[in-house]
Amino acid sequence: METTQSQQQAAPGAFTAFARFVFCGGGVGLASSFAVAALATWLPWVLANALITVVSTLLATELHARFTFVAGGRATWRQHAQSAGSAAAAYGVTCVAMLILHQLVAAPGAVLEQVVYLSASALAGVARFAVLRLVVFTRNRSQAAASTVSTAQPVPTTVAHASTPGDPAVLCYAA
Repeated sequence: METTQSQQQAAPGAFTAFARFVFCGGGVGLASSFAVAALATWLPWVLANALITVVSTLLATELHARFTFVAGGRATWRQHAQSAGSAAAAYGVTCVAMLILHQLVAAPGAVLEQVVYLSASALAGVARFAVLRLVVFTRNRSQAAASTVSTAQPVPTTVAHASTPGDPAVLCYAA
């Protein structure tokens, strides 16, 4: 019971969790960019990107469960699936942003592409943080609270029955 309570108390506030999210997600994202570039020398870029995206999403979800949101241990399969869904949505946002850029500007420069991509990525990251904090990892905290309540020791009670004057058992005993 104390472990559950200490895990629940250790859950960080929104600002701390967001700072950890940026640190963990940014670190994994930076490492992933180098990994994709390295793997793309042996495989087609699309395949390298897909493989690294899967691995980095698994790694980031574990980091977010253990460090960012202090969910109390390893991420569950459900949390991995939900996190993958939010990562796919973020990937979609960045792809759409780049598609719109290329529709609006015939030959955008590398700087403009990076500004658009990073802006879309930041917007998607803020939305992803909200989803992870409010949906994916909030269940652990509510389950922890429920297990704290369910493992609490019952309080012994005594029940006194009021006797009524017309009760035959009471009348026979009195006679």
